[in-house]
Amino acid sequence: MTFTESDTVELKSQLISDICKEIIAFANSRGGTLYVGVEDSGNVIGVADADQSTLQLSNMIRDSIKPDVTMFVRYETLCVEGKNIIAVTVQKGTDRPYYLGSKGLKPSGVYVRNGTSTDPATDTAIRRMIKETDGDSFETMRSLEQQLTFKAAEEQFKKRNVPFDAAKMQTLGMVSQDGIYSNVALLLSDQCSHTIKAAAFSGTDKTTFQDRREFGGSLFQQMEEMYAYLDIRNQTKATFEGLYRRDTRDYPEEALREALLNSLVHRDYSFSASTLISVYDDRIEFVSVGGLPAGIALEDIMLGLSVCRNPKLAAIFYRLQLIEAYGTGMPKIIKAYAGTDLEPKIQVTNNAFKITLPNLNFSSKPVPVYEPPTEDEKRVLSLLATRESIVRSDVDRLLGVSQSTANRILKQMIEKYLISQEGTGKNTKYIKR
Repeated sequence: MTFTESDTVELKSQLISDICKEIIAFANSRGGTLYVGVEDSGNVIGVADADQSTLQLSNMIRDSIKPDVTMFVRYETLCVEGKNIIAVTVQKGTDRPYYLGSKGLKPSGVYVRNGTSTDPATDTAIRRMIKETDGDSFETMRSLEQQLTFKAAEEQFKKRNVPFDAAKMQTLGMVSQDGIYSNVALLLSDQCSHTIKAAAFSGTDKTTFQDRREFGGSLFQQMEEMYAYLDIRNQTKATFEGLYRRDTRDYPEEALREALLNSLVHRDYSFSASTLISVYDDRIEFVSVGGLPAGIALEDIMLGLSVCRNPKLAAIFYRLQLIEAYGTGMPKIIKAYAGTDLEPKIQVTNNAFKITLPNLNFSSKPVPVYEPPTEDEKRVLSLLATRESIVRSDVDRLLGVSQSTANRILKQMIEKYLISQEGTGKNTKYIKR
């Protein structure tokens, strides 16, 4: 029997720790056979104790390689030239990429076969294998990063009185039976690489920056910190209707909340670009990566139709009562502006989704420059100090002027914010501001 190394044959004179790399390379490629007890030259030297060596090799493969590859590995002891060697036959695995558990899903842990050599896989090759195995859904693919922690997630689950343990994580699609984290786990982990970039501008364009921030970490952490950032900038304006004060925030809180959650739950995480949130004097813009799913139009979304890009992520947010029934987000945003003269604007391209919330308290009218009252205006104000309200004829008699002159004076006082007009026609009266 002649032994020669090839893309499907590897020769090892003895058991060494690196032997797992060869098993991984075969499982990630076309399969192959590893012979232990044969030198690179093809010279058979055998192994001292084939049974013990097979047991040792089996344990190494079981403990070092993820996911579990043992079902694709077969061991056989052969007697060649009067010496025992071990033939380890490896089939191409169905859960590629396989990798060294101590290294993770990165080139230093994933290997492939190139001719007679075993080489680290490139990042592109690793992603291709994941896509071939797990499909096109980003959130169900295995995470390239497996050293994950979940401090923010644990706090969020605890806050909602929902258990967060290994069994629950498996039920939610965050981890497989083999203990392999999915991308949905990565998104909720403290190591999440996706971010939100926020900026506040002075005015209605990007000419003058006020503040710029980037929020990272778990999506739960980004959600909490981003909402706090927006809430600080959501000012309250007080107006009076007669004797009653009315407080109006710049943006309806429900619209702000739903727009933020929409940008977190429904964006396309297969792209690395950050979600962008821009705060202007007259509006807030939320721009997230990923247009509408194929076959869905903007009109469908506005009617409440929901085709979720990230169903597992949405299910987790739903379970934590952060979102309600699917498809309610957009109608809620629109409803939050009902009864006002403004409405949110939704824009969609092939690769982006944009929600613009108008500022309810923004006025495009220039702020009036203060002008001291004239002598005639001072006399009118003095009269108002003694009465709850006055009418135009009171000004006629007080100043001894014509009706048209009295009307002009009253109009100027209104423009100077000295008085306010109530009623129309014969019921018109004027009160002090």
